[in-house]
Amino acid sequence: MDENWDAQLQSIWLKLGTISNEEFIHQIRNHVELLTDSQAIADFEKACAFDSTGHEKDAEPLYRSALDQGLTGLRRRRARIQLASTLRNNGKIEESIDILREEKENYSDELNDAVDSFLALSLSSAGEYREALSLALKAISKHLPRYNNSLYRYAENL
Repeated sequence: MDENWDAQLQSIWLKLGTISNEEFIHQIRNHVELLTDSQAIADFEKACAFDSTGHEKDAEPLYRSALDQGLTGLRRRRARIQLASTLRNNGKIEESIDILREEKENYSDELNDAVDSFLALSLSSAGEYREALSLALKAISKHLPRYNNSLYRYAENL
């Protein structure tokens, strides 16, 4: 995989919503066929395409395959978050929560707030509204121009 491949991939992603979903998936599929050194990345990118076009049932096995094949780096983290979201949409809420709790406990990067946000959605789907609201408010509190500490403390006390 080289920078040109990634740049071309990003160009395809910019077309999402401006071309038909079928054409978008077709272009992603064709592009990942050019990738000969990582089936994990190819499966991940196809999963993303299916997921982003409302085909969560098709995305789930591809996310799992990418992770099983040793997907690494930021794509691994994204795959876990996106798989958990897909699982929630597919009615597998407890597995979604388990994945996101594991990510929250064992990893930290620029996607921490995304983990908390998707965990909040899954917890809400499971009826755990207080914990969901607390996570969401804590994530938001980091991005406010004022009231950060107050909001965070309120969220802690939920």
